[in-house]
Formats: sequence, C-alpha cells, structure tokens
Amino acid sequence: MSDAVLKVENLSRYFRVGGFRSHGQLHALDEVSFEVASGEIVALVGESGSGKSTIARVLAGLYKPSHGSIVFEDEMMSKQSSRAVRGKMPMVFQDPFGSINPVLRVGHSLLRTLKLHRPDVGKSDRHDEAVALVERVGLTPGADVLRRYPHELSGGQRQRLGFAQALASNPSLILADEPVSMLDVSIRVGLLNVMKGLRDRDGVSLLYITHDLASARYVANRMIVLYAGRIAEEGLTDEVIGSPEHPYTQLLMATAPDPRLPLAEIEGEKDLGEPPKVIDPGPGCRFAPRCPLAMDVCWANTPPMVRLSPTHRAACFAVKAQ
Repeated sequence: MSDAVLKVENLSRYFRVGGFRSHGQLHALDEVSFEVASGEIVALVGESGSGKSTIARVLAGLYKPSHGSIVFEDEMMSKQSSRAVRGKMPMVFQDPFGSINPVLRVGHSLLRTLKLHRPDVGKSDRHDEAVALVERVGLTPGADVLRRYPHELSGGQRQRLGFAQALASNPSLILADEPVSMLDVSIRVGLLNVMKGLRDRDGVSLLYITHDLASARYVANRMIVLYAGRIAEEGLTDEVIGSPEHPYTQLLMATAPDPRLPLAEIEGEKDLGEPPKVIDPGPGCRFAPRCPLAMDVCWANTPPMVRLSPTHRAACFAVKAQ
C-alpha cells in the first residue's frame, strides 16, 4: 500500500523461559508482516496466545522486537523518539484504568496530554480543546465530564474517555487492545461506532485487537487472523468472513455462536484439538496437530502465504493459489 501509515516486516518476538540449567524460547511472534493504510481499521483476531497483544506491545514500545523492522509514517520506528511515537500511535487498553489515573479528575489527563503532545494548542485554549475531545467521543456535556473522577463514569464512558485521551495527541494510528471485551454487549456497538467515526470523520487509522469476530466484521476494513504467533490468513473483512480458506479461520467461524441454531446444536460444537507448541517449535505448520486437512508436508515445512485474490492470502498447503 503506497499510503500505508504502518509497515511491519518479518516481526518476531521471543521470550526466554525455563530455569538456570535448562531454558528455551517462547515464540510469541514469528516473521509477521502486515500494513495499515491511512484511514482504515485493521482487525487482529485469534484466540488467546495467538500473539495479538504482543504485536500491540511491540508497537507501543513496551517490548523490543527480537527481529524485524517497523516503519511508521515512512520512517524506521527505531530512529524515532519514544515520546513522538507515543503521541502519534497511542494505545487504548482493555482496562480503561490502565491509562487513566483513578485519583485525579478526568480533565487532568487530557490537559496533560495536550500540553505534552500539542504545542499548537495554547494554555488558554486547552480546556476548550479538552471539552471538544470528550464530546467527539460522545461524552456530553463535556465541561461536566472533565470535572468528574473516573470512578464516577461507567465502564463504557471510561473507554470513550480512553479514546478521547488518545485523540488528544492528534494521532495517526490508535492501538486498540480489546477495548470492548469488558463491556456489556448492549453498549459495545456504541464504542465500535466511535471507532468508525474516528476513521470516517477524522481519518485516523486503528489497529483493533480482538477475539470477537462479530465486532471485527462490523468495524474493520481488513482482517488478519493470527495463530501461535504467525499469520494464518488475511484479507478484506468480507473476504475472510465470507470465504475463509485457512482451516483455523474456518474453526473460528464454526465456534462463533449462531443465534439461529438451537442451544443443543451450539453446545455440540467442540474443539478437541491440541494447543499449539510455541516453546522451541520445530518445523512445520503450527496448526497441523488440530487441522483436519493436515498432510505429510504440513508437519515438515512451514506453509508459505498463498495469494487467493489481489487482497486475500492464506498460509496453508491445502489452499490453491489464484
């Protein structure tokens, strides 16, 4: 993509595990490559342990990559100051208290962010800008919200506040790590609409980390399916959801509850496969122990990415290239 705001190439992140005499490496990420275009939402989906949040933490500077490169706004991220990157690529956490000081009024964090990252906003204008920010994410009246403490807000309101704080630094890309998973289903759509508004109205890109296929389908332009630290499938959201090619993506789709099915049939869907081996993994496809289509080649070689359409790819020996 010529207009990519973020380019990740062959990103790997390993963690040392074990004791003094014996140790190994946990391969949280292995050779992951993807891009995020300006003004789009890309969803990273997969079960727990697939590497979604590790990607977010590497991009946020909380982990250093073991290998690979990250280009952000046409410059190697390793050459940019951490403060500049945090301003242009802020993170919204699963728990809103992870980024909001619970003992200070709501306005304090917003005003501080404006002071640190928005020199174009003068001291006399910061309060009005903070009011505008919280109202952009649906918190009204803004002046009243700024005077409250975080515990006086509901969970949904606190997550909206997290997006307002991210917006305060005038970002190019927001890392949203499971921002709706702790919310009631009835109020998730409201926050997803906030994310869509940031994309459509403000041109902000988002990397949306989630295990929820329904919310990813609702909000994301493209979808990247991760399994055991590798990309299994990626493409336009309608392609991946409508025509899943990788057996793991098909498994995710099969385990998503269908409200049209009777309860007994839903409860009958069970995954009896083995968990992936990510500590010193050997050669071969990491999904092979769970895959109904596994062949001899799957156990001996890592499957390459196969192009299924100009915008759809899958890493599987069983799929056919375009």
